[in-house]
Amino acid sequence: MQDRLMTKTSDYYYDLPQELIAQTPLERRDSSRLMVLNKETGEISHHVFTDIIDYLNPGDVLAVNNSRVMPSRLIGKKEGTDGAIEFLLLKQLGNDEWETMVRPGKRAKIGARFVFGDGLLHAEVLEILEGGNRRVKFEYEGNNIFAVLEEVGRMPLPPYITEQLEDGERYQTVYNKVLGSAAAPTAGLHFTKELLQKIHEKGVKIAYLTLHVGLGTFRPVKVDDVTQHHMHSEHYWVSQEAADLINEAKRTGHRVIAVGTTSCRTLESAYIPGKGLRECSDNTDIFIYPGYQWKCIDALITNFHLPESTLIMLVAAFAGYDHIMNAYHEAVKERYRFFSFGDAMFITNETKPQRNTRH
Repeated sequence: MQDRLMTKTSDYYYDLPQELIAQTPLERRDSSRLMVLNKETGEISHHVFTDIIDYLNPGDVLAVNNSRVMPSRLIGKKEGTDGAIEFLLLKQLGNDEWETMVRPGKRAKIGARFVFGDGLLHAEVLEILEGGNRRVKFEYEGNNIFAVLEEVGRMPLPPYITEQLEDGERYQTVYNKVLGSAAAPTAGLHFTKELLQKIHEKGVKIAYLTLHVGLGTFRPVKVDDVTQHHMHSEHYWVSQEAADLINEAKRTGHRVIAVGTTSCRTLESAYIPGKGLRECSDNTDIFIYPGYQWKCIDALITNFHLPESTLIMLVAAFAGYDHIMNAYHEAVKERYRFFSFGDAMFITNETKPQRNTRH
């Protein structure tokens, strides 16, 4: 029954062996595996990611998130001591002030000062915020903190990745452009420039959206009743060019294919039924779970998400709860790689003749 409304957080649990959590990216981005799931029938087939082009039609629009991850993890010391401190920049507040997660918190009292990157960056704690985060003011030479962060900051990898990442660009999409995310829009990590060129040559349009992914994307659902969960807010932009491409696809009967849950949430937040999309910039705290009435997207490229997370709830809303949970059990059985550096899933309502694909 695909219309069941599963509203208990525990409904979205599945058993995932630890060794299936991908710790490092594959050598080639587009060599990851691809599970294709028909959201109408529940039919599953297994491929490699380069096969995605066979499922895209001329006139379709791929909606991708071009946000770039900030190197927002800072390792430093308390001024005048050897006391180590770790900052994670969460939100820019203006005037070089940021909301920041701090470890260990006991060292970051109001007025405490810290130094990073051999003196390239200094910080002072101005306020302890509700929930324990700090409001911090930064001081540096020049007028661009992002240039300083590129020099002294580290990539803020998700908590379930414990291996060191040798090349920080592997946690960026090849089409990243707008700096501001605390985490990568990971469904886009599978695309290479060569694959995107082939997709373009096939007549598929690419619409670039921007949603800056917050660390709230990793925040667990702590309530038993899904409907009581408070979603984190994230900022997005839709350009007129992207709006025109998507509106034209909807008008001419072609598909809008969201690359990742961030593109999906942007489109479903900004799309107005009967009017379409327009150029806009706003914050969204949209929470999509089964029972949601879809407005814009027709298909979804996504990774495999954490048990009991808001993201597995989103894909269950799109493909149907039973179909998704069955697909996840199949992925575990077939030993797919999970989460940010893991394999991909394409959720669609079209079934194409399948090519034999060797893994």
